Amino acid sequence: MTTPGTQGEVSPESMKKAAPSAVGSPLDAKPVSPRTTGNTADEDWLQPCTGMRFDLWKALELESQKGNPGLADSSRSAMRIFVTGATGFIGSAIVEQLVGAGHQVIGLARSDAAAKSLVAAGVQVHRGDVENLESLRSGAAMSDSVIHTAFIHDFSQYQANCETDRRAIEALGSALAGSDRPLIVTGGTGMLAPGRAGTEDDPPIPSSAGVPRSASEEAAISVTAKGVRASVIRLPPSVHDMIKMGLVTMLIALAREKRISAFVGDGTNRWPAVHRLDAAHVFTLALEKGTAGARYHAVAEEGVPLKDIAEVIGRRLNVPVVAQSAEEAAAHFGWLAFFMGVDSPASSVQTQQRLGWLPSQPGLLADLEHARDLELE
Repeated sequence: MTTPGTQGEVSPESMKKAAPSAVGSPLDAKPVSPRTTGNTADEDWLQPCTGMRFDLWKALELESQKGNPGLADSSRSAMRIFVTGATGFIGSAIVEQLVGAGHQVIGLARSDAAAKSLVAAGVQVHRGDVENLESLRSGAAMSDSVIHTAFIHDFSQYQANCETDRRAIEALGSALAGSDRPLIVTGGTGMLAPGRAGTEDDPPIPSSAGVPRSASEEAAISVTAKGVRASVIRLPPSVHDMIKMGLVTMLIALAREKRISAFVGDGTNRWPAVHRLDAAHVFTLALEKGTAGARYHAVAEEGVPLKDIAEVIGRRLNVPVVAQSAEEAAAHFGWLAFFMGVDSPASSVQTQQRLGWLPSQPGLLADLEHARDLELE
């Protein structure tokens, strides 16, 4: 696993060797800087990482998979599926569902550790990364479909990394042009206009220096015009399990560091959320049932109030829960202050209807309340 604060590649061998002190819940996270180390590519929009033994992580995953079979019907025709970000938080769950359904998965591997992890998962290794466009083109060319979940999480270079993702999607699309083969791209619900529940029909705010992440959706639209069956799956700010919780993990780290759990204003502004396994199921369903140009929302909870999140964090860490003004929040949260003040709920009604998706895993607050290996301070 890479340095905490990034979404890196998971090596079963290295995780099994971890000392018990490395086991953690989201509430064990260290403060996260917006700058990460290295050129870490992975799948989830703004998903930070905490350390954990691989055996415990897998045990929790197997326990929570009950009722969510993914692509359970292995009688369907098997496909060769190229997955980027295949060793990451969501990507590894997608891979497990695909392999379980009898598909042949080809995983993009940037490092030896990633390659070993993929082999252990029964996945064919394809060496490369999101900046090596030829590796992306060749991986897509040998496949029946592509799921693109990789992203470089160095937030000090966020706009540049969003443009890297645009080029990566265009490269994948060029290998699939004219074939009607599926290309599933990852986006974010945070790119929608705030203040009401965003739907799948809502276009993203056009990409700019202030909102660069929309570049991914724009690239998906551009390759659709070239005969690629491209679709976009938008992820919420918190893709979670009892170990990792997206932006909420960053809030926990700040609460541990500054000894208060804060929210902005009256705290009624909301973030959507989804469990990691439910999110992975949206990707596998979109592969099977998705249509060209479609947008899908991997959103199980339309909006969780920030005050509710802060209160659970405060109680679990035994620190005060504090309301802050916008000015106080800017100093307390730093670059996260913008997200803390935004009301950005999102609906998944259309996704559930079109794909037959029914989220079944625990909600964000339930995972936060029952995070494992946690003692009150």
